[in-house]
Amino acid sequence: MTNQEIVMLNPKIFSPLWKRSPIKIVVFLIIFSYLIFSIKYFNISITELINDLNKMKPILISMITWNDFLSWNFNSILVGILQTLAMAFLGTVAASVISVPLGLIASRQVIKINLFRFIIRRFLDFIRGVDILIWALIFVRAFGLGPLSGVLAIFVADTGTLSKLYSEAADNSDNKQIEGLVSSGSTKLSTIRFGLLPQVMPIFISQSLYFFESNSRSAVILGIVGAGGIGLQLSERMKAQYWDQAFFIIIIILIMVAIIDKLSRFLREKLIND
Repeated sequence: MTNQEIVMLNPKIFSPLWKRSPIKIVVFLIIFSYLIFSIKYFNISITELINDLNKMKPILISMITWNDFLSWNFNSILVGILQTLAMAFLGTVAASVISVPLGLIASRQVIKINLFRFIIRRFLDFIRGVDILIWALIFVRAFGLGPLSGVLAIFVADTGTLSKLYSEAADNSDNKQIEGLVSSGSTKLSTIRFGLLPQVMPIFISQSLYFFESNSRSAVILGIVGAGGIGLQLSERMKAQYWDQAFFIIIIILIMVAIIDKLSRFLREKLIND
């Protein structure tokens, strides 16, 4: 579509701001004013940013200067990577399993009682409303430092979100197959098993794969707050100012995330195409 055709279909799109709706002008002025206020409030200055970047120069040089590379503790880095992957995998699998029944009972395709469905959905909103880092801090306090706290944080945080996504997928499923089973006298469980689950299960698995990909990154951050894994190894080296080893760990994390991203995308595409 050419610019001329766009103008013909939307004659006001290129009109000056002052000729548009007064409400749009007010909204624009509010956003612009808030932007200026935020810059002033945080004392953001180009000069200070340049000076602070100059302070980072020794750190950046230390990152690319790898001293005594062969003497580094590669065993702890490998263990940290395996712990991080295990945290992401266990947390995602546990959340996916528990989210299937929770998502179904939060769906209008399964539960017709509005009040009960409302209570379940608000419970899921509460779980989802608390950030994964907050859950990690809670579980670190309760269970101590280590990967178990990370697994529980991922499990609880993902349960709220996956259950909501699962319920929406069930809500958007095709009613014809379900109605056909109901008309033939199938029980409620049989209708869900043979009418609803075959439609939504590929979507469930695809969403879980995406969350595993995301959790492999989140697990690194959880390690920094005490949940173990490669994040803890990175945090310890940064505190000790071993910037070369910290940069090496960052590279390993990027490679790990890239591999998981490719694998997850491949599996999701296979599920969608099949």
